[in-house]
Amino acid sequence: MTTHHAPEAPAPATSRRDLFGRVADGFLGAALAGLATAGASRASPSRVAHAGSDPAPGTRSRPPHLQCRARSIIQLFMTGGPSQVDLLDPKPALREHAGELPRAFLDSVESVGAAHGLLPSYWDFHRHGESGLEISELLPHLAASADRLAVIRSMWSPSFNHEPGVFLMHTGRQLLEAPTMGAWIVYGLGSENENLPAYVALDDPHRQILCGKQNWQAGWLPPICQGTRLRTVGSPIINLRPRQELPSPVLEASRNLLSRMAERHRRLRPGHPQLDARIESYELAARMQIAATDALDIDREGARTRALYGLDDTVTASYGRRCLMARRLVERGVRVVQIFMNCSSSDNPWDHHGDIRTSLARSCAQTDRPIGALLVDLEQRGLLDSTLVVWGGEFGRLPLAQSAGKPGRDHGANGFSVWLAGAGVKGGTVHGATDDFGYHAVENRCSIPMLHATILRLMGLDHERLVYSHHGLDERLTGVEPVDVVDDILA
Repeated sequence: MTTHHAPEAPAPATSRRDLFGRVADGFLGAALAGLATAGASRASPSRVAHAGSDPAPGTRSRPPHLQCRARSIIQLFMTGGPSQVDLLDPKPALREHAGELPRAFLDSVESVGAAHGLLPSYWDFHRHGESGLEISELLPHLAASADRLAVIRSMWSPSFNHEPGVFLMHTGRQLLEAPTMGAWIVYGLGSENENLPAYVALDDPHRQILCGKQNWQAGWLPPICQGTRLRTVGSPIINLRPRQELPSPVLEASRNLLSRMAERHRRLRPGHPQLDARIESYELAARMQIAATDALDIDREGARTRALYGLDDTVTASYGRRCLMARRLVERGVRVVQIFMNCSSSDNPWDHHGDIRTSLARSCAQTDRPIGALLVDLEQRGLLDSTLVVWGGEFGRLPLAQSAGKPGRDHGANGFSVWLAGAGVKGGTVHGATDDFGYHAVENRCSIPMLHATILRLMGLDHERLVYSHHGLDERLTGVEPVDVVDDILA
């Protein structure tokens, strides 16, 4: 991670008056570590900067560039690449030409040696809602919200491999150190709850996740913009609670002392965003002792709500917990929540190279009911009008059979589908199209930077004005090339 550092301020001459302060600086590391296990702390002083400037912006809420409806975003990231032709993009021509291998694939598919001809979907598509949106029978709960969805069927990506594809979808570039979209949103808008992180990642603590914490990294943005991984089982953060309960006067005195020490330490070392982020994170950790536990305590939900999310079913319980926690977080002003589907033993749960008939059905069974519940629950509580929900993976799948016997599908990046719902989205709409076989986006093609620009627009951010100076360049999530917003899906 690359950050700008201002020159170190010269240390003042030592005097008896400064002695305690110097000793305090020397023990600051140990003291700050204790802050995470202290009681509730005061909010840190405002260090807000407008989007586009270099100083760390802190996490206070800031006004958007543009008029918007979305105040929070929930990203449902489906690592591995869901198959568009089996879920959201029906292709009858695959049945008519099953087993054939058209010349276009022989010329351009990179893994054609493993291909065994066109593979029609095993599942039927049906029209749903007043819009008549076609959705696979694998997604009955999502289908019930058809009129809430805007499906982009013409996504494409230049990356056919998982890791660079994941980086590209999250950060707009195939680089390890680039900031994620969530970090950019926090940089531009901050948070509406000073007692919870502005940006939260929810995954299964017992499973691996592809690319790990790089899914929510701040990159070269101020470190305070990085996502916080909250555990969905047990304590939200390890060591969040103090090991020893102390009397209130002792806690109050220690909090006041640590706050003074931290602020003095910071004043003597200006221009260090990593230090700013570390101090603010310790102070946030203290405030989170009560707030995070309350936000993620789904036992406070009624039996009807818990059943809606599928917490009474071992198949849906894991992902259902995360979806319910996401609703509780945005309800409390958290700006960005990412939910990762890693319920299976693989860190690539949608990477169905073999036996797609079984494996895709399993992935859908684990996620469809909780996602449908999330959309219904958000709307019932009046939160869907202010929450944007985005679903998709790093790419899709090829319409070809990979391997014989129990075939799967290989990676397909030339044409795939994502959907958006909620604040500012025109429900019951379809944007773009792939060819007759679902291989290549051919109508109203939508690049990943276009998707990012559209999401930022829905959040009230102008992608051209959301700028950060890095190594002499004005960096943007969407890059330096001209990028269009997908206006067709905006309400």
